[in-house]
Amino acid sequence: MAFLIVSCASQKNQTSSNDQRPSGQQAGRQQGPPSFSQLIAEMDANEDGKLAKSEVKGPLANDFSKIDTNSDGFLSESELKNAHAPQRGGPRN
Repeated sequence: MAFLIVSCASQKNQTSSNDQRPSGQQAGRQQGPPSFSQLIAEMDANEDGKLAKSEVKGPLANDFSKIDTNSDGFLSESELKNAHAPQRGGPRN
């Protein structure tokens, strides 16, 4: 009987600590697009503080020329902030 009580109390503590995640975060996913500093940390392979076409992947690589409005070969923070969100999933029928 004591084992059952301890087991239930332990399970309750685990459940309540799982419920204490910051608002907007679910299962390690963030809401909205990543920040410029997050993109730099993830993609800036040569660590020069810039994002070149050869370093980016996914929607950024696909839309690089559209996002790189000054055509300098790098994506700046302001260019990323002004970029339109990529279309996901393709057209719906």
